Amino acid sequence: MAGQIIARGKGKWMVRAFLGRDPQTKQRLFQNKMVHGSKRDAEKVLAEMLRERDLGGVLVVEKVAIGTLLDDLVEDYRINGKRVDWCELVVRTHLRPFFGNVLASKLTTDLARKYISARQMKGIANSTVNRELSLLRRSLNLGRMSTPPKVARVPFIPKLEENNVRKGFFEDAQYRALLRELPTELKPILTFAYYTGCRRGEILKLQWSQVDLVHRLVRLEPGTTKNDEARVIPLVSDLLTILQDQKRLRDSRYPHCEWVFFREGERILSFKAAWAAACVRAGLVDAGGEPTKLFHDLRRTGVRNLVRAGVPEAVAMRISGHKTRAVFDRYNIVSESDLTDAAEKLDQHIRRRRTQDEKSEGGDEES
Repeated sequence: MAGQIIARGKGKWMVRAFLGRDPQTKQRLFQNKMVHGSKRDAEKVLAEMLRERDLGGVLVVEKVAIGTLLDDLVEDYRINGKRVDWCELVVRTHLRPFFGNVLASKLTTDLARKYISARQMKGIANSTVNRELSLLRRSLNLGRMSTPPKVARVPFIPKLEENNVRKGFFEDAQYRALLRELPTELKPILTFAYYTGCRRGEILKLQWSQVDLVHRLVRLEPGTTKNDEARVIPLVSDLLTILQDQKRLRDSRYPHCEWVFFREGERILSFKAAWAAACVRAGLVDAGGEPTKLFHDLRRTGVRNLVRAGVPEAVAMRISGHKTRAVFDRYNIVSESDLTDAAEKLDQHIRRRRTQDEKSEGGDEES
């Protein structure tokens, strides 16, 4: 049975589209819709519902609010060990106030565009808006995949062009200047990021059970990385020395601390204020005195350092955790000094070729 049209009074029709059977109870699942008008109107609605069903689309089971879907989204993040704190923050402060009371069946592309406009008017970057809308899109897809379905059609939600990608990185002198100014407990974090290109969250979550000082390795376990894939980080001499010092400090003062990077025996969760103050003291500021360096600039720096050191790019991607070549190439930034070095190498190459050619021509003349 594809669907039904049931009379509910004069000019009222219950239209039911068959969606399939519950895999556990085997009960039939329907999408219901009340239509006011002629039977011909009801037939048109049923045809559209069946078309959407066959295309795999999603118009929502009536009366399910987006707020409910957002609750499911947060729970999904929690169950799967994802960044639930970030998800809850975005849902609570942005998505729920705007979409929470809207029925999922009433969500339209125009409403999504209104959200985009509202966020842009507040000066929010396109990349940030895209991350917020990705959560909204995910909540709808979770509703669509649930049994029985809570959502029948996911509307088109625009994705903005991200032309605000930062290209900052640390030159070695800048790194050393900031290292001098950071509080003692943050210096190891800076060094670890500088050499490995690891993300801030990956570093702050690092536990001693993941550190192998004997074999000079750090293992990032599945679920602790952004893409949920395990990685192995080799330790250069500076990093090995720093982690050995951290281990001695931990063993002598905070033997029960499981975190590699800590403040008075407790895990470090945030250091924005200390970072900004250290940037000011190190002179890493713009004309207005605002810090010019982000912690994420160290990720780009770590990638560039690996490539400049001659590490094969496939290996560098494994260390930094980049899955796509496009993003890796974006992080593998060329500096002015790189360009100068390239020009010098080209100049030397041409001079050598000319010298060789001149010697060759001289030899021909003598013969």
